[in-house]
Amino acid sequence: MPKTIIVANRLPVKIQENNNEFNLMPSEGGLATGLGSVYKTDNNIWIGWPGQVIADERKDEVAGKLKDLSLVPVYLTQEDVLEFYEGFSNDVLWPVFHYYASTYTTYKPSNWDYYQTVNQKFADVILQHCEPGDTIWIHDYQLLLLPALIRKQRPDISIGFFLHIPFPSHEMYRLIPWRAELLRGMLGADLIGFHTFDDVRHFLSSVSRILPTPVSSNVITCGERSIVVESFPMGIDEQKYAGLTRLPEVIEHADQIREIYKNNRLILSIDRLDYSKGILQRLQALELLLEEHPEYVGQLTLYMVVVPSRDTVPQYMHLHDQIDKKVGNINAKYRTIDWTPVSYYYRSLSIETLSALYSAADVCLVNPMRDGMNLVSKEYVASRTNNDGVLVLSEMAGASRELIDAILVNPNNVIQVKDAIIEALNMPLEEQQRRMKQMRQLVAKFNVNHWVQIFMERLNEVKLLQRSMQTRHVQSSTAQSIINRYHNTSKRIIFLDYDGTLVDFKPNVDQASPDRELYTLLDQLSADPNNHVVIISGRKHENLGNWFADRNIYLVAEHGAWFKQQSMEWHKINGLSTSWKKDIQLVLEKFVDRTPGSFIEEKTYSLVWHYRKAQRGLGELRANELMNTLKFLATDKGLQLLPGDKVVEVKNMEINKGKAALSVVQQTDYDFIMALGDDFTDEDLFRSLPESSVTIKVGTGASVAKFYVRNPKEVRGLLRSLTVGEPVY
Repeated sequence: MPKTIIVANRLPVKIQENNNEFNLMPSEGGLATGLGSVYKTDNNIWIGWPGQVIADERKDEVAGKLKDLSLVPVYLTQEDVLEFYEGFSNDVLWPVFHYYASTYTTYKPSNWDYYQTVNQKFADVILQHCEPGDTIWIHDYQLLLLPALIRKQRPDISIGFFLHIPFPSHEMYRLIPWRAELLRGMLGADLIGFHTFDDVRHFLSSVSRILPTPVSSNVITCGERSIVVESFPMGIDEQKYAGLTRLPEVIEHADQIREIYKNNRLILSIDRLDYSKGILQRLQALELLLEEHPEYVGQLTLYMVVVPSRDTVPQYMHLHDQIDKKVGNINAKYRTIDWTPVSYYYRSLSIETLSALYSAADVCLVNPMRDGMNLVSKEYVASRTNNDGVLVLSEMAGASRELIDAILVNPNNVIQVKDAIIEALNMPLEEQQRRMKQMRQLVAKFNVNHWVQIFMERLNEVKLLQRSMQTRHVQSSTAQSIINRYHNTSKRIIFLDYDGTLVDFKPNVDQASPDRELYTLLDQLSADPNNHVVIISGRKHENLGNWFADRNIYLVAEHGAWFKQQSMEWHKINGLSTSWKKDIQLVLEKFVDRTPGSFIEEKTYSLVWHYRKAQRGLGELRANELMNTLKFLATDKGLQLLPGDKVVEVKNMEINKGKAALSVVQQTDYDFIMALGDDFTDEDLFRSLPESSVTIKVGTGASVAKFYVRNPKEVRGLLRSLTVGEPVY
């Protein structure tokens, strides 16, 4: 039976050794908490590091204990932990992805070497356990190379990847020396998930700028595969947290907390020790509040829990010291005989204790400087079964995109955080309940099971999309079927676009001249008396004439404005106006002035704005702007706008490749019609031809064509196959 293999750096349990005995303890991480109740279903397994270096002679013992829990260990050495985890993962990826690159990042080649080695160790364990039909779901920044390593060995297996921390902007991400390798590793997945749409945009931008990989909307084309990138906000086990509040021991503990702080309003914050969590800024806001509003002295308490994390690392030790000093200063300055402003605990807490705190706290303050999702905010909301309490939430946390009824703050603005605390403390109960009900409904609906379900459903849809694309891809059996049709017919016409179809695009439009191989191929096709070869292009007729006038090829230039039969002169469509050009030219010139690298090309009945030399991103932005600017003007003048590959063309409505092709097809009763093209203008061609025609799109974008090939190299391979009689690539 097919299974799902969850893969993360850590298992959802930690191994602890006491008196030479191994004990299993639940992990604190958000991923372990979120997926802990999911991986145990069916025959699913979770693969990860058990959290401790295990001696060789005890590995079988550990594996046996974990097997009963459907867990499979990946064993790491002490060097692996230091270089891969503490080094590359937490000294390169974590600070860069959280926008702390200049402060905390160190780029050591040995860290990168170990990162590759450990990702390969994970791949080896996965390959030992995965079988045909399985689904592999890889998690987080420690395993960015893993999807491609699995894909290389198991090309057909279904792989999902999810990043649980923010993905930075291209400007930040490109600082990483091994940026391209990491992206290629992630592109081994079929579906790549992030918490927010901002992360999706940043990732797609990095892929399009750093890799020579086509990106269209949220789909990346990587070889034969289409990779989908989407946002899937992670939820929590809402019923679990709501249910905890009804346990007698939790109720008793919550009552004890209320009794201890009965004269104070309780503000709760819970974080792991990390510079991205905004802990010092939170304390600054509290200090400012007590300084500016002395009426709150003795009236509120910040109950601050910091969970130990990496406190042997120098910058974390320094942060720990800063927090200790700041808490000490505030308490020393404002403490009274029976009141302390900050109750600070540096420890891990049981889930029952957390639930009691969530139940007792009047306000939950969550102000990370940068966070992928932040599940503490959702846990607090789920625990407020009386629909009271106030959540103050950083707009830099992914959860802020969903929990819009919280009081949202910029964590860098200490004054705003201070004001938000005051607003929360004074919020009427009715307003608290209105906000909390909305948030509780959302947290209940978009829970962790919903998150898993929609991710897996989307992954299945992506695999179906890929398989449907494979059946449309002209290779092996599909190519042979086309070849057989070709050889069983005697009156054939073949329409061929030029740029992007017979030749690759060049930075300069005048550089894309035919090579010797292309001339030989076209001569072979046109030498067959049963063939009528037509090059139908948006190119100027002078270009096509210079290249192909002396060959046995019918030429259609400028989308059908000019025609040239073999051994005859060019003739053009007459009676069309060009008076519109002056007005359109003025608009295009403004965009040339604003877009370095762009230029205008004039054809007989069209004007073309090229931006292939413009800065990537800027050209696309200007092209969209130009289309919007010209939309109504073109309609008024009876013109058509054609967005193409790095071009926007404005032409007479009466001219298009479809009409031009029909005028040629109707001259003879052809029994084999084939057309190949790569861009928007070729869609008119595909639509106009009879249903029985073989229409082939070059590239994997949406098209009305029946089939597709990936690039001009495959076009040439198919045309060569027609002359040979069997597929040759």
